Amino acid sequence: MAFDLDDTLAPSKTAIEPVIGELLVELAGRVEVAIISGGQLGQFRSQVIDRLPDAGPEQLSHLHLLPACGTQYYRVGIAGIDMVYTHPLTDDQKSRALAVVEAEARRLGLWESRTWGDILEDRGSQITFSALGQQAPVAAKSAWDPTGAKKDALRTAAAARLPDLEVRSGGSTSVDVTDRGIDKAYGMTRLAEQTGIALDDMLFLGDRLDEQGNDYPVLAMGVECHAVTGWQDTAAYLAALVPTLPVRAASAVP
Repeated sequence: MAFDLDDTLAPSKTAIEPVIGELLVELAGRVEVAIISGGQLGQFRSQVIDRLPDAGPEQLSHLHLLPACGTQYYRVGIAGIDMVYTHPLTDDQKSRALAVVEAEARRLGLWESRTWGDILEDRGSQITFSALGQQAPVAAKSAWDPTGAKKDALRTAAAARLPDLEVRSGGSTSVDVTDRGIDKAYGMTRLAEQTGIALDDMLFLGDRLDEQGNDYPVLAMGVECHAVTGWQDTAAYLAALVPTLPVRAASAVP
């Protein structure tokens, strides 16, 4: 099972609730568990990994982390978190993406003066625009663009000027830029290659499966998906699903 992070497992940039942690640990005792999101590795660690209750090496060995929309892939081991791959942008791609996104945001009146942290962030394999800054309160983020029209306008404008790059709406206030063809579908394909689990045997949960959302590429590639509206929805779905799945043998570590 694969999950989006923000607004699927937890509110944007917020730690998971204890019930989500418990369910993820139970799930990892039954199937492989992947998290794929536009956030950087540090967010995966602080929002999820550091919050898992009583998670031992056995459960952690079944966790797969794909930050920056799958442009990076990490496995959780006994000694820590190990990188499997990264697909970095070139310096030229980064500089053009940063310049275009800022210029278009200013032109559209979306460059805010009151922010919480950096508006633009270089994540190595992804450039991310966060209208109110990375550390903005959830309430402020939710109020900034409730219909998604602002993000869609910026995405469309930036994409027209960056034809060699992938530009997609991200979280509640964000737009992400990666290399062309590198999105969550890319991450899911690499996940299948690394684990040997067929895409037909995967299930993905996300809150942005609409056509402009950054979860949509997973749906478009044919992976079975379940749409959620927030972590509470995810918790209810997992609470019903997890008890129906058989517990794996303790020695069955991939």
